[in-house]
Amino acid sequence: MPRHSLGAVLGAVLCAAALTLSPTLALAQATKAAPKAAAPKAAAPKAAPAGAVKTFTLTGTDNMRFTPAVIRVKAGDKVKVNLTAVSAMPKLAMAHNFVLLKAGVDPAAVATAGAVARDTNYVSPKSKAQIIASSAMAGGGETVTVEFTAPAVGKYTFICTFPAHFQGGMVGQLIVE
Repeated sequence: MPRHSLGAVLGAVLCAAALTLSPTLALAQATKAAPKAAAPKAAAPKAAPAGAVKTFTLTGTDNMRFTPAVIRVKAGDKVKVNLTAVSAMPKLAMAHNFVLLKAGVDPAAVATAGAVARDTNYVSPKSKAQIIASSAMAGGGETVTVEFTAPAVGKYTFICTFPAHFQGGMVGQLIVE
């Protein structure tokens, strides 16, 4: 049996803890209460007449973050999200999608199930009942679009299900008012 130094074992434990906590920390940082001037800006929809589709533009980058990470809408709004991947890496190595989860769904379980579902844009068919909307995968320079009707008032998590991206902190929040 190989011998491991205490430092190597401790490093592995800390790394595992960081990967487990990083989506939670990323979302907390994006939504934590702070003075108005320092608060993260929610994506503002492009001006649209009442009843029209509200369009939001998000980016996903190599640092595995959505920008912006918070979207605010009203219940029943028709919503369009354009997600652009900004990366010089090949699509097989770095791509992003937008997966909006129903309230109360475990995002880690959806991301884990999706990690092996390459043929279905890393969204497992077993998770479909837990998802409000999902996009295709966008590689560097590509933009994908997803449209949906905003659900009931509440807070909903959206994630990227490309392998390890949720675990790396690629998570955001849809706030429905």
